[in-house]
Amino acid sequence: MSIHSVDPVGPDAIYRALVALRAAPVLDPEVWPDGPQDEDRARLLGCLLAKTELELAAVESAAEDGLTVVGDAFMGWLDEVGPDRELMLALLAPRLERTAFQLLDPDDPEADNTPPTQFTACAAVTTAAAALGVHMHGRREDADGVRRSLGRVESCLIDLLQAVHDVRVTIGDAEPDED
Repeated sequence: MSIHSVDPVGPDAIYRALVALRAAPVLDPEVWPDGPQDEDRARLLGCLLAKTELELAAVESAAEDGLTVVGDAFMGWLDEVGPDRELMLALLAPRLERTAFQLLDPDDPEADNTPPTQFTACAAVTTAAAALGVHMHGRREDADGVRRSLGRVESCLIDLLQAVHDVRVTIGDAEPDED
């Protein structure tokens, strides 16, 4: 199975699921006179993803054995995705990219005022996503793809190391760079 062979769920079905979960966004009838449309799928799926993560976090925090809940959630994920390793990797890479994007301050797209601790977390996740790209290309025996991904990993590592240094400067464990 590949991502492209998945039958897409229509926006109406996604919206109905969100209504059932009491998580549907309010659709302004002037903007959406005919209800949710195909171009709304990504936003609706983002709402569904957030609701799923919130529910899972609530289950994990209420559980006596959080590890069992994590394992059960993973098993449920595997029930849907199946054993296809390439598909798993293809889903994990954008998940990491979304996580890195969500770590950025949406009110400051230039990241000039991003706290160094926040930037460090973002850089670490971005590095992980780039490293996953190396692995994916390696599995396909795509040497050029591995090279490109390694270049991205190296660039991400430089950013990560600088971010770690910036945090150390902030907490007084290191001196600022002279340039």
